[in-house]
Amino acid sequence: MKLLNIGPKSAAWLRQVGLRTPEDLAAAGPVGAFVKIRRAGFRPSLNLLYSLEGALTGCHWQQIPEARREQLLAELEIATAQLPPPRGRPAAAPVTTTHVGDADDAPSPGFFDDVDDGAGHDEHE
Repeated sequence: MKLLNIGPKSAAWLRQVGLRTPEDLAAAGPVGAFVKIRRAGFRPSLNLLYSLEGALTGCHWQQIPEARREQLLAELEIATAQLPPPRGRPAAAPVTTTHVGDADDAPSPGFFDDVDDGAGHDEHE
């Protein structure tokens, strides 16, 4: 797909989520396409969201008006809130730090070598 603002990496992400033509992108819309890419495990920045909007409207992503950017962000927030939680891993709990009384009580080197990360495999796999 050759569209304004869509470079090789963005085009590859779009193809990998099933958006192969400008018509596919238009049907999904910029927010829908962005959510598909994120849900596929990629880590797009908000610049991609604006690039998708620019590709659909025929303008450079940096020329997207601030009001439209805010609207896209609001739509993204709504779309993201409606999604089920990611599969595979539960939502992480807050991280806490435990301090050991003195150096003699500290765990020996390799203490965490065989910790199960919750994904069904050890850290070393």
